[in-house]
Amino acid sequence: MKTTERPAHPTLAEAFKYWLKLGFISFGGPAGQISMLHQELVERRRWISEHRFLHALNYCMLLPGPEAIQLAIYISWLMHGVRGAVMAGVLFFMPAFILLSLLAWIYLSFGDMTLVQGIFYGIKPAVVAVVLFAAWRIGSRSIKNEVLLGIAALAFVGIFVFDIGFPWIVLAALILGAIGGKLLPAKFKGGGGHGAGGHAKEYGAAIIDDDTPTPAHAKFSWGKLVLTVVIFIAIWLAAMLSISGNAAMTEMGLFFTKAAFLTIGGAYAVLPYVYQGGVEEFGWLTGAQMMDGLALGETTPGPLIMIVTWVGYLGGVAKSMAVHPILAGIAGASIATFFTFLPSFLFIIAGGPMVEATRDELKFTAPLTAITAAVVGVILNLAVFFAWHTFWPKATQAAPFAGTFEWFPVIVAAAAFVALWKYKADIMKVIGVCALLGLAYTYLA
Repeated sequence: MKTTERPAHPTLAEAFKYWLKLGFISFGGPAGQISMLHQELVERRRWISEHRFLHALNYCMLLPGPEAIQLAIYISWLMHGVRGAVMAGVLFFMPAFILLSLLAWIYLSFGDMTLVQGIFYGIKPAVVAVVLFAAWRIGSRSIKNEVLLGIAALAFVGIFVFDIGFPWIVLAALILGAIGGKLLPAKFKGGGGHGAGGHAKEYGAAIIDDDTPTPAHAKFSWGKLVLTVVIFIAIWLAAMLSISGNAAMTEMGLFFTKAAFLTIGGAYAVLPYVYQGGVEEFGWLTGAQMMDGLALGETTPGPLIMIVTWVGYLGGVAKSMAVHPILAGIAGASIATFFTFLPSFLFIIAGGPMVEATRDELKFTAPLTAITAAVVGVILNLAVFFAWHTFWPKATQAAPFAGTFEWFPVIVAAAAFVALWKYKADIMKVIGVCALLGLAYTYLA
């Protein structure tokens, strides 16, 4: 029931309990996480109004990085300043960091067991279906005409046929979008995002309401902006200096810093870049291990981009970043996670005051629309790559169809895709069923 009485402003300790809880239950990808934030903070707790929530979401959708965690950082920053921003952001990904590090240790220690092999035999084709479904879902929402379809096709050909790096594809799409936005503006109108819902609703007076003045800490000034950027650069430099004695750690820190600025379009968009670097360039893990990590990332809480924790852990062990393998894995996981998420805090704490100072709706620009279209082609390439390694597990670049063709994974992948596409099945349940099928097949075959 709508009420005009404003809720009491939560203390930092009260907010801590909510953000900690969110870190453990934030399943469902960005759409599910944003919906969860909307339901809890707009509808039930009334910490923020619908308009202010969507205003923050529109800004987060324009940023590189995981939009759900950035939205959480933004709302907590509005309510409790920098301390709130850091608290919400860290609690959002910390449970997933701990869980994925633990799973990576179990994977490396016991991965040769028949039980584990059987489970992952079923999970791999599920990953093929999940990534293919992501390409379809993003494409159906963002590719509205033949021009954007052409950009997606060019991106697919560029990375699949010519092995062009993901950053260059993003840059080319950005340029095409900037030019196309001027020559063919109607073709580059931005589509919808992962929004929390359709029409705006009123749920009663909120703590941060439409007419609530901007808090003192969130007011814009050029001096504050420059100081914030300088502080973040200092933090980044200090972190890089602390690992400068280890070449592998330095490579990982630099790589994931770049990755953090290339995640336009969500976690699936950066996966090809992480694959190119982690598997092909630096040899931190194999393609099969990347697929296994992606499957585990889909079934654990937190943003899907937490796959970087898995990549970092395996990379730390592979490059012997410490004397003991567990310490090496934790070092790699910590480096990958820290440098991936640090820019997200910068974007909100530095950019938030500008957003609050201009309370109008933020929309996708033509370059971002073109990048989103290109991302569809890149994700489709990732699905093809995963399918190739799953259906022909012994294939190599020199002999792309070597070894026996595996028919069972094809059936599982097709069934998983139908379950996701037609029946809107939960991703975790699909992966779980596929894991059981793989386990049964391994023991019965």
